[in-house]
Amino acid sequence: MTGPTSASDPAPATGPDRLPVGEPATPGGPLAGAGAGAGAGAGDGDAGASARRALAERLERAGVLREPGWRAAVESVPREVFLEPGVFLRASGGRWRPVPRAAADPEVWAGIVYREESLTTQLDGRLTADAADGLVLGVPTSSSTTPLTVVSMLEELGLEDGHTVLEIGTGTGYSSALMCHRLGEDNVTTVEVDPDVAARADAALERCGFSTWTVNGDGLLGHPFRAPYDRTIATCAVRRVPYAWIRQTKPGGVVLATVGGTWGYGTGLAKVVVGGDGTAEGRIIRRSSFMQARAQALQPVSGDLAARTAHADSERPLRVPPVLLEEWMPAFIAQLTAPGARLTRATASDGTPLTYLFDPERESFAEFVADGEEWTSVRQGGPVPLWDRVERALVAWREAGSPGITTVRLRVTANAHTYWIEGHPALRWRHELV
Repeated sequence: MTGPTSASDPAPATGPDRLPVGEPATPGGPLAGAGAGAGAGAGDGDAGASARRALAERLERAGVLREPGWRAAVESVPREVFLEPGVFLRASGGRWRPVPRAAADPEVWAGIVYREESLTTQLDGRLTADAADGLVLGVPTSSSTTPLTVVSMLEELGLEDGHTVLEIGTGTGYSSALMCHRLGEDNVTTVEVDPDVAARADAALERCGFSTWTVNGDGLLGHPFRAPYDRTIATCAVRRVPYAWIRQTKPGGVVLATVGGTWGYGTGLAKVVVGGDGTAEGRIIRRSSFMQARAQALQPVSGDLAARTAHADSERPLRVPPVLLEEWMPAFIAQLTAPGARLTRATASDGTPLTYLFDPERESFAEFVADGEEWTSVRQGGPVPLWDRVERALVAWREAGSPGITTVRLRVTANAHTYWIEGHPALRWRHELV
């Protein structure tokens, strides 16, 4: 067997935290206008106000901006304040081009600020654009989510005057500012695990006139000291909805979070309503992809992959090719079926592409074997037959008519998370916590 020379986990199909529209996926002046928490911004006066109004118009035309309170917030909160000290833009060869705010041409910067895309603000948990010199390599660890995604999720929460909200993943603080404008600063609690990111967000919020509750800590634990909340929203992906969030949300309250796995794609936006019995139930409302919560972020499987797959217990023909996992719903199903499995692609020394599933915690693997350009068989080793389980679920999904991600329901209790598709007993997944 030819040994691999490089390996990588799959990249998100739509970007780190992009949410496609209908795929169920500013220079600023004073923060004047309606809303419970109008503050004071800093920026470029009339030009900034015009840019924000144009943004609001685009979001309204896209069908994601509906409630007048959110429109007032979008037209008032200057996004560029939350992009200090700069951003990274994708360049060739997997590299990033730093664009420091201080050195950027004002017109170029304004164009970047209002792009319909997420903007990376930190690489590798430390590097910011003002500290980078030339093109750099790195893994995005913080970003400013596209306003389309931010607003569509805020609208989905169904927030009302007087509601309190817990936000997991402050990031730049832009979405926190929108909520402060809509609800009032004292009704918003936002938690950020990275102390530097939290400090920058807090400074930007203060600059815009919002002295909200910005907490540096592990968002997976929520923030019990100001609970209970009417709504909880996560702007990071989690393997499952932490029960702490359910306990800290009022009965009848809503929790909104991207769940399903750690691949960066094949995940869904879960909306669950908390019941009076301490459980929560709801469904996946659309595709969604966010950066993984830091505590759950996994390092890519690397090293000598030939050694990892040396001892196979079986080899058999494939019923379903692994290329199916490049599609969103099959990837979602695979991660529900084998929660610890990591899809890994590698390149052999002769340039041959290789594909694996690894579950390091269970010391199990599936290696896919190709004959030319056609995947023909799978080698499996370890106590868990990974591909047997995933393939059975994928076959059942196809036999059910390949239902979409919005057909998936879920229930969260203190002891387990259960996902299912109504009418199809083979498409049911229960993840026990105890």
